[in-house]
Amino acid sequence: MNFLGVGPGMSVADLGAGAGYYTVRLAKRVGPAGRVLAEDVVPAYLAKLQERVSREHLDNVTLVLGEPHDPRLPFRSVDLVLMVHMYHEVAQPYGLLFNLLPALRPGARVAVIDLDQSTEQHGTPHLLLLCEFHSLGFRQTHWGWMRGKSEYFALFEPPAQPPKHEAIVPCSQ
Repeated sequence: MNFLGVGPGMSVADLGAGAGYYTVRLAKRVGPAGRVLAEDVVPAYLAKLQERVSREHLDNVTLVLGEPHDPRLPFRSVDLVLMVHMYHEVAQPYGLLFNLLPALRPGARVAVIDLDQSTEQHGTPHLLLLCEFHSLGFRQTHWGWMRGKSEYFALFEPPAQPPKHEAIVPCSQ
């Protein structure tokens, strides 16, 4: 979060929020003037997270029920999107990334942390991640290995204009 500059007043989306490990920490970092959009596609996870958010009085957290192809975030609502160990679970990456674009504010970034292994092993090969993001016009601005060469951190900037549907070329795995 330090590297990403998460601080007071920011609006951050935690995609695949699950139990809220990052949601809670982000909420404290962005403070009362900021906002955390905790998104997940599993209603039971969000119900559990709502209990935690209420218990911890995190008034700056909004829960969002997304869909496999659409995070369903409000238009121009986020400065940063955080996807930690969840990208490999995305069933429709092109739809998700395409539908994420309208939610990004000018200057927004998308950060991904995942394992560099096959999706069957709960990871995303880094070359596949790069290909999928690039196919939607995202530009990689940072790449780094964490914990040796098994886990990576990737940071992307969105394209100035969303691509046309017919211009999106699926990547081969």
